[in-house]
Amino acid sequence: MSDELKSKSIKVEDLIDYQEKAVVSREIIRKETGTVTIFAFDKGEGLSEHTAPFDAMVQIVDGTAEITISGSKNVVSKGEMIIMPANDPHALSAIEKFKMILTMIRSN
Repeated sequence: MSDELKSKSIKVEDLIDYQEKAVVSREIIRKETGTVTIFAFDKGEGLSEHTAPFDAMVQIVDGTAEITISGSKNVVSKGEMIIMPANDPHALSAIEKFKMILTMIRSN
């Protein structure tokens, strides 16, 4: 985590900007026990299906995403969250531009 973020009130949406036809990420916290990363997805962009060895929580801070977990599609919008269970295949797609915070806890 950079010193510029410590001990300050920060507007989450301002931590990252959208880029045309891209997915952009910025790591906020990296510890042995987990990470917190903010992402910005342009409309139509996404992450293909994959798995992770730990539970992960997605919080949408702007826009709307379609998050598929084990074949079940979920529409998640600003102010909402969803937990992606460890080892379950999941994918993300930008219905419209969206920003999210991904919190991954590295323990079982």
